[in-house]
Amino acid sequence: MFFARVRKIVMWLLSIAVVILLLHTLSALDVIFGVRSMTDIKNIPPIKDGKGPLVSVIIPACNEGEQIEVAISALLMQNYKNLEIIAVNDRSSDDTGMILDRLKADNGCLSVIHISDLPPGWLGKTHAMHVGAAEANGTYLLFTDGDVTMAPTTISRSVHRMQTKQLDHLTILFKNSSTNWLLNSLILDAGLGLVQLLRVWRAKDTSSHHFVGVGAFNMVCQKMYADIGGHESFKTHPIDDIMLGKVIKRSGGAQECLLGHGMVTLPWYASVADMVNGLMKNCLGVINFRFVLLVPLILTMIALNVLPLWAFFLFDGAIRVVFGMVLIAKLLPALLGARLLGLSSWCSLGTLISPYILVYTMLRAAWRIWRDGGIYWRLTFYPLSYLKNNESILFLRR
Repeated sequence: MFFARVRKIVMWLLSIAVVILLLHTLSALDVIFGVRSMTDIKNIPPIKDGKGPLVSVIIPACNEGEQIEVAISALLMQNYKNLEIIAVNDRSSDDTGMILDRLKADNGCLSVIHISDLPPGWLGKTHAMHVGAAEANGTYLLFTDGDVTMAPTTISRSVHRMQTKQLDHLTILFKNSSTNWLLNSLILDAGLGLVQLLRVWRAKDTSSHHFVGVGAFNMVCQKMYADIGGHESFKTHPIDDIMLGKVIKRSGGAQECLLGHGMVTLPWYASVADMVNGLMKNCLGVINFRFVLLVPLILTMIALNVLPLWAFFLFDGAIRVVFGMVLIAKLLPALLGARLLGLSSWCSLGTLISPYILVYTMLRAAWRIWRDGGIYWRLTFYPLSYLKNNESILFLRR
């Protein structure tokens, strides 16, 4: 009887291992072939002589004093001639406003908007972008962040793509400029999970319901932006960049995501602790702050990303073999992602550790949000009543 029960348990574990292997294998193949179908921005030629329609670059900046001058300087060095830069100082308590005013005095293409109050019903960043867009005159609007730096031909190549493909929305995958191994492993794991979830390579397919948005680089046709009502339709959503892509796709807009290969870089977070704190505000936005969905989400994360490594070392025989194959299927997309982002290949091994940090972040965020009744983001507290009314970023309903 005892051995029969042990045999049943072994078969049950083996069945679970096979299911997990199947999921990881299908996902790995999807990512590998999907990414190979994407276009690298370096393969897109810049517009000849840098001449093209006016592009308005809109930068919301809240306490970006350490990075904003570098970001503005990189924009001023773009070889694209027809450019206006609109920096929105969103209630900063540091020297961001003074830095922007000093840069404005020396550069005629830079204008600065100072926001002192946040109107009810808005998140600070979405409001700042909406205000900046209202002052823009460009045929194309480029929403970016105050810590992003771009290679000199980035905008020129992007406009060329927008025109030749008649796009309404273009995004570029960025590179994190930090040299911290564990931090880059964590970013690689989180970014790869989001890429797999959204299947960003399918956003260019007009018949597909997949969509994409990247906060570091969201270039939008001004007419499409006006047609969707700007940021107002998702003004309280903490994952505003992806929501912009969702609303555009739902409205019939043509969009595409390009491989960046270092053309767009930013120090996304300074440390692992900084990333954990940063994700606290929006990681539950994936499930629309519905706590009832947290348990199945955490269990799924553990089953797919934590269990395989433990099972590989704790069991032997067929179970170890299958879970070893699971680890290979998990690491292959991570290796590809590390190469595309210019990261060390060792970061792919770090993705075996990072799930613990991501699970911890989700649990900590849930506890803090439940305790406080909302999220703290930069200088402002936003109650759950603001956040729960938002639609999910996971599904597209036409």
